[in-house]
Amino acid sequence: MQIDVYTIDGQKSGTMELPDEIFNVEPHEHAMHLAVKVYLANQRQGTHKTKTRSEVSGGGKKPWKQKGRGTARSGSSRSPIWVGGGTIHGPKPHKYTLGLPKKVKRLARKSALSLRVRENNLLIVDDFTFDSIKTKRMSEAVLLKIKKVYVKVSAFDPNRLVFGIKTFKSRDDGMPVIKLATIPII
Repeated sequence: MQIDVYTIDGQKSGTMELPDEIFNVEPHEHAMHLAVKVYLANQRQGTHKTKTRSEVSGGGKKPWKQKGRGTARSGSSRSPIWVGGGTIHGPKPHKYTLGLPKKVKRLARKSALSLRVRENNLLIVDDFTFDSIKTKRMSEAVLLKIKKVYVKVSAFDPNRLVFGIKTFKSRDDGMPVIKLATIPII
């Protein structure tokens, strides 16, 4: 499968042969769905918590005597029935982490890349070097004037890329959101 290669200024500099075993597979929607589901689940902190009747402050003294008042018996002012009492069956901290088998992860990655190639949403930049290491220079690149860009580089070289930049934030003037990552072995 042939794809166009561009310079950082947006000029076409040639073509490149993409391996069919990665970029020309039939997209597997369920594998991609599972990968997104696992990614989103692993982003959750799981630190939600409410206090039970034993954790709420106060309630150590019996509010009134057991018999003789004509009202229901009560042993603590922090009972879940009372205002200011604990919560029954509230959320408890737990992990939401999920996992995927390696082959499903690879299939999802290959499916996503194949889908991007079929939609003509994959750009290959020949040389991603800058004359000066400035964030402004990277955000001014002609190819990066679209709303959201995910940049994959073969190896991170601090002399060739803006050092330490993982994400560019989107601004009101339409500057792109850019994430840098290394290409995983498929």
